[in-house]
Amino acid sequence: MKTVRWGILGAAKFARDHMAPAIHAASGAELAALATSDPAKAAGFSAFCPGLTVHADYEALLADPSIDAVYIPLPNHMHVEWTLKCLAAGKHVLTEKPIAMKAREIDQIIASRDRTKLLAAEAYMIVHHPQWQRAREWFEAGEIGTLVHADVAFSFNLTDGGNIRNKPETGGGSLRDIGVYTFGCTRFVTGAEPVDLSARIHRENGIDAFAQVAGVMEGPGGRFTYGSMTSMRMYNRQVATFQGTKGMIRLEGGPFNANVNDLGSVELHQMGNRVTVDRFPGVNQYTLQVEAFNRSVRDGVAYPCPLEFVRGTQAMMDRVYEVAVEI
Repeated sequence: MKTVRWGILGAAKFARDHMAPAIHAASGAELAALATSDPAKAAGFSAFCPGLTVHADYEALLADPSIDAVYIPLPNHMHVEWTLKCLAAGKHVLTEKPIAMKAREIDQIIASRDRTKLLAAEAYMIVHHPQWQRAREWFEAGEIGTLVHADVAFSFNLTDGGNIRNKPETGGGSLRDIGVYTFGCTRFVTGAEPVDLSARIHRENGIDAFAQVAGVMEGPGGRFTYGSMTSMRMYNRQVATFQGTKGMIRLEGGPFNANVNDLGSVELHQMGNRVTVDRFPGVNQYTLQVEAFNRSVRDGVAYPCPLEFVRGTQAMMDRVYEVAVEI
């Protein structure tokens, strides 16, 4: 089998701590190159990947004929530009979420993907984790009856004003950073799309530091009410609950940062106080994501999270920004 040789654009801390080790560990992958002009930042990658080629700029990495796929951890506002440049350079590309700032921007990426016959994807890693796949399996099997309400929350406290998540010019804000999880996980588990949304947003220095969203969603199982809370100014919390007429699916502890905040687990609560808990210790969703990407590149297997799904989540986010009331 052909090994997929990866390059990374930029020496972001997240890439160094999570995605670069995941690429290095993934079956069928080789972390081969990094683009950064800062030797000190490159050292953190070379420490666990000593054979790494370091390019001084992004264009040099894209021109490297030995690189098959590129991972992009750049600030949000740079994602579309460099995703398109990767495809134009003949590279498969995995771009951090959100891959775009607006749903309509994803259309040009889809068009380029289809034209070049290359794989372009957003690094929406949670759908590769077995806890979320199990939640969807239980939902589709009717284990909780008819879904009545879904409620999702994700918060953390980020006080560093210099962090790109706190800067409007780099596409910061709680919705773009973690709303993709509270929106996308609901769409993934239920197959539903929003039919009505309202939102309240608190802004600080031009970014949404807190967002509360409520609405109605509709999918194959019918209509249900929905609630989402995201905040970058609150104590850490991650929880997702899908409550039906006969039971409830619950993920908590760290369902979006599984194996970082907590081991992955999902609970099924049913009548008669029956509780089923599936735990997945030692599962690295970042590695699973890279391996799924490799299979698609190498063997033509359909990628589990295509851009069409990603566009739906971004369209939901666009709608929230349109209807939001400032608080």
